[in-house]
Amino acid sequence: MHKLYYSPGACSLSPHVALREVGIPFDLEKVDLREKKTASGADYRTINPKGYVPALALDDGRVLTEGVAIIQYLADLAPELHLAPPCGTFERVRFWEWLNFIATELHKAVSPLYRPQATEDLKAFLRERVTQRLAYMGQHLEKNTYLMGERFTVADGYAYYTLRTWTGFLKSELPTQSLVAYFARIGERPSVKAALVAEGFSR
Repeated sequence: MHKLYYSPGACSLSPHVALREVGIPFDLEKVDLREKKTASGADYRTINPKGYVPALALDDGRVLTEGVAIIQYLADLAPELHLAPPCGTFERVRFWEWLNFIATELHKAVSPLYRPQATEDLKAFLRERVTQRLAYMGQHLEKNTYLMGERFTVADGYAYYTLRTWTGFLKSELPTQSLVAYFARIGERPSVKAALVAEGFSR
């Protein structure tokens, strides 16, 4: 059985949602990122030497450690669910384009905003830049239900994590109504609700 190592509300939420979308059996193990210890008392660095979440231990003992790689792996386990476009298609390239945008322009851009070492000038710069990137996404969503059109993919689950961080932890507003609606729409998915409850959140 696969096992997801996670920290509540962290970016491991994205593969957690993907696991529930795919519908395969899996275990969860919470990680204390400060102490680098798992809930069972193991040294997390022996599982993922990088020391951060997520990590997905596969049935055969191999471990995947990057969120974007994990969610693509999971989507490809159940191609009939269309959680990612087929490999070899141009749609898959567009899908990669969105994943890279989320990872570099949203996920990593918001990370310094909750670091105590970040100066106010840096925070102001990053907030302005992230707002511009979110506005771009919002413009796309004015004509599309999801990032890849009318069908939910694991890219949307990853986007949900970044929007949840922006609106929740960072208490910032989404710049377009289309993003507000998109965020709410994904939040109503059973996979998202179940993942949040499992991680100790009501929403």
